[in-house]
Amino acid sequence: MIKLIGILVVALGFAFRFNTLLVVMVAGIVTGLVDGMSFNEILSLFGQFFIDNRYMSLPIILTLPVIGILERYGLKERAETLIKKAKNATTGRVLLTYLFIREGSAAIGLNIGGHPQTVRPLLAPMAEGAAVARYGELPEKTKNDIKAYSANAENTGWFFGEDIFIATGGILLMKGFFDSMGMDVGVWDMALWGIPTALAAFFVSWIRFNRLDKRIAKEAGGGLGTTPPQNNVSERKTQ
Repeated sequence: MIKLIGILVVALGFAFRFNTLLVVMVAGIVTGLVDGMSFNEILSLFGQFFIDNRYMSLPIILTLPVIGILERYGLKERAETLIKKAKNATTGRVLLTYLFIREGSAAIGLNIGGHPQTVRPLLAPMAEGAAVARYGELPEKTKNDIKAYSANAENTGWFFGEDIFIATGGILLMKGFFDSMGMDVGVWDMALWGIPTALAAFFVSWIRFNRLDKRIAKEAGGGLGTTPPQNNVSERKTQ
């Protein structure tokens, strides 16, 4: 059981909000040392795994420069301006719409989202812009909450949606595990039972996003339909 100490290291590291990569590396090193491996052997394994899976990092390496250029030329500002023009848009509705699209596309094997390429430059600014259009400038805590919920919408949509697609990594991993245990479980059966789970995740998220809208209204000091402060100034100047 002492070999499971790596799980404890990960749990404590995440609880104290240490750097994720550092926590995982320390957990791996501790687990290897407890298992009787030398430090050099552990580093050799790290290097071998990196070489074997180096192509997995290519999408990130290629995506980040493109997103950085788009952000430099106003992608986030344009996304925020666009959502402000939608009269009935709220933060919760924006997030729920994205969740629906993300979960549905993942269910048919399309990966059209992601944190660096969608959440940061598009979803979070649009969700925040919907709230700013209604209530004006938001408290810093509210802005951070919106960013967290935006990341949550991405994680929920991709995690539960991909389990409906039979060729996704999660389904194939479970298939391999069941086969190794001598259990005959088909990929279509696993995908089928992923549907009620995905629907439940969507329904729970709908409740949470509605509660987020109410909390934003409360923290911003207004109710639905409140005119942002900057609009009031413009109206007084016109009069």
